[in-house]
Amino acid sequence: MKSISILGSTGSIGVQTLDVVTAFPDRFRVVGLTCGKNVALLKEQIAAFKPEFVAVADKEAADSLKVDIPVYSGRDGLDRVAALESADTVVNALVGSSGVKPTLTAINAGKNIALANKETLVAAGQLVMDAVTKNGVTLMPIDSEHSAIFQCLNGEKMDAVSKITLTCSGGPFKHKSLDELKVVTKVDALAHPTWKMGDKITIDSATLMNKGFEVIEAHWLYGVDYSKIEVVIHPQSIIHSLVEFNDKSVMAQLGVADMRIPIQYALSYPSRIKNDSLSGLDLIKQKELTFAAPDLARFPCLRFAYDAGKLGGSMPCVLNAANEVAVASFLSGELSFLAIAALIKQMMDGHTLVKNPSVEDILSVDKRVKEETQKFIDELD
Repeated sequence: MKSISILGSTGSIGVQTLDVVTAFPDRFRVVGLTCGKNVALLKEQIAAFKPEFVAVADKEAADSLKVDIPVYSGRDGLDRVAALESADTVVNALVGSSGVKPTLTAINAGKNIALANKETLVAAGQLVMDAVTKNGVTLMPIDSEHSAIFQCLNGEKMDAVSKITLTCSGGPFKHKSLDELKVVTKVDALAHPTWKMGDKITIDSATLMNKGFEVIEAHWLYGVDYSKIEVVIHPQSIIHSLVEFNDKSVMAQLGVADMRIPIQYALSYPSRIKNDSLSGLDLIKQKELTFAAPDLARFPCLRFAYDAGKLGGSMPCVLNAANEVAVASFLSGELSFLAIAALIKQMMDGHTLVKNPSVEDILSVDKRVKEETQKFIDELD
């Protein structure tokens, strides 16, 4: 029986994690849950899963939650649930850089991590991986791509790896020209062709920033140089990623586009649990599997991620912070789709690199860049 806390339980990944828990009540129990403001759904989750503690980011929303268990609030509440003594695994399903500090809190409290929050490794990869090593905990990726890579590498020696290939659906705009991209809308961008995800990650998928984040994650998770990490467009989302070895053998992990599969693997590892409620892959029904190189002229966010990763230090934090604000502004109608990438580049170009940032440096850079990005957007009005 694994005891888990879920940070971000009312979001897409959090809800699907609870689906997995529901399927295996004899293997997993929930001891802690957190949410932002969606206390109505959180209250339903409390009734269904009976956690020991919950936390709500918004204090006013927390005060409105009338339940018979302790309710924490704010960042302190998030950290308290992340470090709950009764939990052995923490699922980080938060969105954005808010996931950095509770991840480190959980690791330093000796908790194993199931990580869906890409921004944690993007903004603070060195700090997080150092903490994992120091505390002797396990960090399991929930991303379908990184789950695929992990499975392909299982039992292999890293010095035999010649290349990691991250596959990418290409998002809803893979066939649109630059002129067409100038006028795409929020509704257009949220219409992802293969995956059902939260709004922010769906927009990141449309810009290919999501894949850029995964490139940086791969560098930290597997200790692979950026020159050995490539991205290919694979619209069918059947092959989730591949690893090429120095003998030119290539291993790939395939499956249907269902996030519950990598979530279950992350929670059950090193075991595999039979789950008849999930759909299997029927290759006969797949008419084709196609691949193409990403177009960095139309989707420069992927290039920016490589640039930020190679520069290292505080630059990936800048990339992430500027992207968070720009995407939020696009979703609220303040910014055009193409302006997202332009604004990120502007923030990166104006940043003075901190080579070996501390946690405090990362949080300071994150706050400052978000404020500067928002100020620039406000001045556009």
